[in-house]
Amino acid sequence: MALPAQLPDNEAERLLSVRALISADGPSTPELEALVKLAKDVFTTPYAAVNIVDADWHRVACQVGIRTSECPRDISICSRVVFDNEVVVVPDLARHPELRDLPYVLGEPGFRSYAGAPVALEPGLPVGAFCLLDTEPREFSDREIANLMHFAEVASGLLRLQKANHVMGFAEEKLRLAAITDPMTGFYNRAALVSIVDGMLADAFSAQQTVGVLYMDMDGFKTINDTLGHPAGDEVLKQAAQRITECLGVQEIAVRMGGDEFAVFVPNLANADALAGLSERLVKRFRSPFAVGRHIVNARLSVGAALAPHAGSDRLSLLQAVDEALYEAKASGRDRFVLRSS
Repeated sequence: MALPAQLPDNEAERLLSVRALISADGPSTPELEALVKLAKDVFTTPYAAVNIVDADWHRVACQVGIRTSECPRDISICSRVVFDNEVVVVPDLARHPELRDLPYVLGEPGFRSYAGAPVALEPGLPVGAFCLLDTEPREFSDREIANLMHFAEVASGLLRLQKANHVMGFAEEKLRLAAITDPMTGFYNRAALVSIVDGMLADAFSAQQTVGVLYMDMDGFKTINDTLGHPAGDEVLKQAAQRITECLGVQEIAVRMGGDEFAVFVPNLANADALAGLSERLVKRFRSPFAVGRHIVNARLSVGAALAPHAGSDRLSLLQAVDEALYEAKASGRDRFVLRSS
């Protein structure tokens, strides 16, 4: 038997608050678990929990005692707490005309009494309920109801703290990513060589995978800066990054090494032919001129390529190998690639 689905007027805002709370790891924390366990002991009840009510479901954030499953929110008593934003106490569920036919009242675990208080992240926007359930009918005194509300307030504070920590963690991750990202091209910068590339190489070598490495330099880029100015050079770099991205897959790691020099690390590469094919695509892509305002300019590509672990088993030796290959490409006429086999 479904409970009345009278949604609050601010349901859309409430659901935004719910989404801000629920993360990949779920809302439960050791502190919340300790609070729920304390409530179970204080009220001497076989079940205590903090439950979250989202768009469709009653979800268990933290429970102690009898184990219950998540269920549709239209058969959740906690939904009433959330939608009315007030304490709900039912001394005997079996005698309640709307609740006595609920599956967890008629069947296992056979709950007979319920008490729940709203849990909120923001005033007026409850996300769930701090609830107590018993398998025996039970009256709750005014003092017990007041204590239940205190527990709900503390749970709300813990959830707000968790949300804040989640937001701070997200902000820290954005700052970390910004620190290793080149703002001009959107590629990683040299700082990512240690934090990103070294880890990728270690994983690949551990799995006995082959890794391709490219070192690229744009031919004639200095002339663009000297004749048209650095803003024009910046525009060419942005377009160059787009061309490189178009030639790469989702696993490749592109790094702006500085100026007009780029490195690309290709994990789990099939063989040297595959690396040569990627190098050739990049060289051909840069043979098309760049449009910068009213100017059409050329900045072709020279590429040095090497295969790991054949050409080196660590980042420094690999970069030395591709740098030498790049020098050979430039010395032999530019606008080409050279692949070092060892």
